[in-house]
Amino acid sequence: MTNSQPMNLQQLAAANAAANFNRRFGFEVVSAADGNAELRMPWSDDGTQYAGHLHAGMIAALLDTACGFAAATLVGAVTASHFSMNCLRPAVGRGFVATGVTVRAGRKQIFSRAELFAEDDSGNRSLVATGETLLIAVG
Repeated sequence: MTNSQPMNLQQLAAANAAANFNRRFGFEVVSAADGNAELRMPWSDDGTQYAGHLHAGMIAALLDTACGFAAATLVGAVTASHFSMNCLRPAVGRGFVATGVTVRAGRKQIFSRAELFAEDDSGNRSLVATGETLLIAVG
């Protein structure tokens, strides 16, 4: 393993704020502790594809970040070595919530999964995508 220490909410919020991509699209770390993380992102026309839905690249970024931040609460800084996602329905809403959970933090590999929900104007959520990430600790 590495010498890296688990990261807390404040450290992950700072890491998030330092990432140009995350700042550009308004990613916000809502919670992060005990192998779990939750992110929010408001709707932005800049993140859409040709039909007006959230672009799959944006969906992937939210899922991957939620997985990474969830893992970082247990093992510290991580990077993805494999990522996959499933888009379940068009992602449209006033905002999005990505929840990540660490499935298993092993000695060399960390397995995380995430779900992405679209929120409507009333705050109702619908599941729009899922993802899984295989990570390794860095640092």
